[in-house]
Amino acid sequence: MKRFLSSIAKMVLPPTVKLNNGHQMPVIGLGTYLAKNKEGVEAVKVAVDAGYRHFDTAYFYGNEKEVGEGLRAKISDGTVKREDLFVVTKLWNCFHDPKHVETAFQKSLENLNLDYIDLYLMHMPIGYEFRGYEEDLFPTDAEGNLCFSDVDYLDTWKAMEKLMATGKVRSLGISNFNSKQITRLLEVATVKPVTNQVECYLQLTQKKLTKFCKDLDIVITAYSPMGRPHDFGTNPNIPKPALEDERVKEIAKKYGKTTGQVILKYLIQELGVVPIPKSSNTERIKQNIDIFDFTLTPEDCKTLASLDNNVRTNPFNLCKKHKYYPFNEEF
Repeated sequence: MKRFLSSIAKMVLPPTVKLNNGHQMPVIGLGTYLAKNKEGVEAVKVAVDAGYRHFDTAYFYGNEKEVGEGLRAKISDGTVKREDLFVVTKLWNCFHDPKHVETAFQKSLENLNLDYIDLYLMHMPIGYEFRGYEEDLFPTDAEGNLCFSDVDYLDTWKAMEKLMATGKVRSLGISNFNSKQITRLLEVATVKPVTNQVECYLQLTQKKLTKFCKDLDIVITAYSPMGRPHDFGTNPNIPKPALEDERVKEIAKKYGKTTGQVILKYLIQELGVVPIPKSSNTERIKQNIDIFDFTLTPEDCKTLASLDNNVRTNPFNLCKKHKYYPFNEEF
């Protein structure tokens, strides 16, 4: 036990970024998409022991209960306190109607079984048809087309703002919003979003959107920071993973790191974004956070920047007919 406590005391935790409302968010988090059942619980526990304090889930992922169980286990055994953690979840697209927002939030809170949520995001600016809280989260018609709602995301945001008065959520944010949608939101918002969570990796660095958000004091959170390497070869949208690029391998070899560690370091150091790599692999989870003992040179960063070819691996093609589809704009 003494040895365990000593290792915790010596653990160097990731730095944090100050959000526009004063709260602090760790600069790297654990993404939990697809991490379900016992595997999801264990991944969270391993991550806490490895030094992660930022955890990202969503109602749509169907694993809020597992994430909460893993976090509560590490609180119970004394590894962390609740206030050490930064927990993120999201309002799903089916719940954009203001009358559904509070119930959807409460269900997420109950799933996590925590006293409060640190950051609650609108998962997308696009609303889907509501068919219930537990089923048909991806509603389609007889031909397989997505069934949309025409709820204005501004009305959804206003309903989310009311959640702040409950004391059960500390910050609000958005996800998959373009610059014009953010501008439109800020014209009516009384609570400013602290982050915009978007796809961001070496082949899609989102530099224009990142600068736009930085000028507004909105942090970019980067999902799919490695791209989608497991889908390469099965999806024409997905380029060869930067993890396998010889230029990235050379830089990794120089520092005695993995290509994944180099990529994550670049996103944080050079782009100033907050990556949330997802993994259920114990060693990968540990590797992904072990990136704060080296610094990339300007030459390294120039090499890594050359990989950007503006390829979006998840363009949400099924949503293209929605009036709030976000990816028709340049950024």
